[in-house]
Amino acid sequence: MYNASANGLAKAFNKTLYNLLRKLVAKSKRDWHERIGEALWAYRTIYKTPTQAIPYALVFRVEAVLPLELQIPSLRIAIHEGLTDDENDKLLLALLEALDEK
Repeated sequence: MYNASANGLAKAFNKTLYNLLRKLVAKSKRDWHERIGEALWAYRTIYKTPTQAIPYALVFRVEAVLPLELQIPSLRIAIHEGLTDDENDKLLLALLEALDEK
């Protein structure tokens, strides 16, 4: 059914998604369908002023774990895995030493 207010919201979201995709596929516009997941992830994990929250947190009631946090463990990941502060410090120190060697 036609709903003017819902159509306006859909148009606003489509415009935002279009702008995100345009930035991601600036060189080759043929792979937009492969990059749409990245665009949606960016949209869902960016703080929105009107709701004063991140859309991902509103839906799932937890903060999103960014892929970078899995590669470089943050304190939040350490707490989730049950590591103590000392164990987390030793782990981060070992990662930094390995990085220095590389």
